Amino acid sequence: MTHIFVTGATGFLGGHLIRHLHQEYNYDLSASVRSVSTAALPEGVNTHRVEGMGADTAWKVALQSVDVVIHCAARVHVMDDTSIDPLAEFRKVNVEGTLRLAREAVEAGVKRFVFISSIKVNGEETLLGAPYTADDTPKPMDPYGVSKMEAERGLMELAKKVDMDVVIIRPVLVYGAGVRANVLTMMRWLSKGIPLPLGAIHNRRSLVALDNLSDLIATCIWHPAAANQVFLVSDGEDLSTTDLMRRMALSLGTSARLLPVPAGLLKIAATLIGKSSFSQRLCASLQVDISKTRLLLGWSPRVSVDKGLAVTAQHYLEQTKR
Repeated sequence: MTHIFVTGATGFLGGHLIRHLHQEYNYDLSASVRSVSTAALPEGVNTHRVEGMGADTAWKVALQSVDVVIHCAARVHVMDDTSIDPLAEFRKVNVEGTLRLAREAVEAGVKRFVFISSIKVNGEETLLGAPYTADDTPKPMDPYGVSKMEAERGLMELAKKVDMDVVIIRPVLVYGAGVRANVLTMMRWLSKGIPLPLGAIHNRRSLVALDNLSDLIATCIWHPAAANQVFLVSDGEDLSTTDLMRRMALSLGTSARLLPVPAGLLKIAATLIGKSSFSQRLCASLQVDISKTRLLLGWSPRVSVDKGLAVTAQHYLEQTKR
């Protein structure tokens, strides 16, 4: 029986991943959590409380008898970061904390380390029809992306020297039951019937449903071709912001009230009110090519975009009724 250790197991991705692995596979599971409350985790998952993650975090006890580490925990990207030195803060957790965990994993005899990185390592946007690939030269544009890139490089250098494989996965925007941030805001707008100036956005953006990301991670636990590789992941269908709004509204059982305002005018207006980064997410393209993931691993998305949106919308509607 393979023993899997998941960090960040009470987070959006980590919690879903633990439940997926528990339901689908006969793995011995353990996890790191930040709270003593583990009610959301399946029965039988051993937990290890971790107050923080940095260069001094002790992992020895948690890593006993572990075969594979899946590292989901991170200092995540936040809008309008107020830290005096955001890059330094990201490095403490995402670089120093990750490499500390990896070095202790080596000492514990762990055979594979799966690192959940970010598409922000590639960059912020693509030209329409020119998607990022897994082997592109990284061009991160913000402190979060830089910290993830530095962690990736540190892990790959470590893998050259030790008997532990490293697998790096760079997800695009992840959505699913319990999603927050921009996707949650979008569902709130649509549910309230608010008219939105998003009816003429002709970009293309790749997304990935929680079920698809969890399925790829599960594949990377055992697949021999995953060793020391970088993979991009998406649902395999890219949507414009306008199309995403319409299809999410359909999943919510409502109609999207979208005004056909040209993207150029939206960008100008957003810049004038200091929201250029938000408009960039709405109007720019960010596509990924997952052919390497498909070819090396024989993997394909198991859930369609519409199915993923339906699951996301159902959970949102259930929560709003409570």
